[in-house]
Amino acid sequence: MYAIVDIETTGGSAASSAITEIAIHVHDGKKLIQHFTTLINPERRVPDFITALTGISNAMVASAPTFDEVADKIYELLSDNIFIAHNVNFDHSFIYHHLKKAGYELNVKKLCTVRLARKALPGLPSYSLGKLCRSVNILIDDRHRADGDAKATVKLFEKILAEGGMEHIDKMLRRSSSEQWLPVNLEKKKIENLPPVAGVYYFHNHKGKIIYVGKAINIKKRVVSHFTHNDAGHRRQSFLRLVADISFKICANELHELILESTEIRKLWPQYNYAQKQPVQKYALYSFEDNRGYLRLAIDKKRKNLPSLYCFNLLQEGQTLLRKMIEEFELHSKLCYVDKTPFSESDMEFTEAPLYYNGKVKNAITSLHAQLPTFALIDDGIEADKNLCFLIEKGNFWGMGYIPAQLQPKSVDDLKDSLDPYTDNDFIRNSIYNYAERNPDKKILLN
Repeated sequence: MYAIVDIETTGGSAASSAITEIAIHVHDGKKLIQHFTTLINPERRVPDFITALTGISNAMVASAPTFDEVADKIYELLSDNIFIAHNVNFDHSFIYHHLKKAGYELNVKKLCTVRLARKALPGLPSYSLGKLCRSVNILIDDRHRADGDAKATVKLFEKILAEGGMEHIDKMLRRSSSEQWLPVNLEKKKIENLPPVAGVYYFHNHKGKIIYVGKAINIKKRVVSHFTHNDAGHRRQSFLRLVADISFKICANELHELILESTEIRKLWPQYNYAQKQPVQKYALYSFEDNRGYLRLAIDKKRKNLPSLYCFNLLQEGQTLLRKMIEEFELHSKLCYVDKTPFSESDMEFTEAPLYYNGKVKNAITSLHAQLPTFALIDDGIEADKNLCFLIEKGNFWGMGYIPAQLQPKSVDDLKDSLDPYTDNDFIRNSIYNYAERNPDKKILLN
């Protein structure tokens, strides 16, 4: 038996919205067996835009039963039947969530008439309920009301059966089929074409825009997990409605995918990624010669085209470094902007000539560069003749890519032509340092 369902709601997600109307038509594949419809008191205000769309007002639902009062009837009509709706995951998420709150665990197979119509009635300009019904000459009475839309879905279902749709239904209801949980706008072959390997994956909307970036040890398994759990939250339900395509990039190991994911999130700024999207204010240590001939050190915001001595993400990190240099090499705090009172020749504590003082500054810079590590991490690549390489130059992440397996680098110049430059940040840098500490055999010090 098939339970053909439609609901009206106060919003787009089951966790934060309520049902205002429900219609259930029980069908045996040949004729209608049972019919149930009712308004439901959502126990909250119906938003004005919902009233404008559906015609359901606060006055209309004021005397209607609450969901809990009709939950037993709804459960009775749905249990042991195949749950059918146009964009089934939306209706199912609401009813599953509210039945569970009422003490009922709904466990049924699902069938989406959007996905079914694409298979049984191919080539139509649109598969939204209104446009689809117009294409196949089905009249919808009382559009955007639960019973009106449910009756139209019944007629559509009967039309699909008449066109030989039972073959598609049988395939879609198999346990091994993904049709019951896939987002309505995502083709099954997009999942089938995903590899079970490490990498970064991208969810696109119908316009091709990337809306989410993720990483996985097993791309196919991780992508499927996004769609197969019952999360009634607004974020997930909105996300599922938008996913229309998936692309991916295969990575050689976990560090590779971690760096690629972080870089892509900061570059693409996807709508449904929340972590790692905070703007990073980078700072840098600079040196310059003032009009009296003194070499001065200063911390400032990172300038794109101005060479720096060292970069860091936290201002405090740079200030701590600079104070250590001042103490160790006896530099003048005013000439390093740690003491920000104006420097003048009348400073009796400071009598060193520029030539002598600048030598101390140069020694401090040389020592800093000696302490900042320059190394490559080399690991197995995807192809046997290529190795994956990460380059740290003077303490900062320079880039990554693939190098010939036989290459034994001695300096950064041996690598840069083969690697792609990447933007450095503390998350990536710390990940590389941690990986190098765990895998010292993969680390090669460079000139």
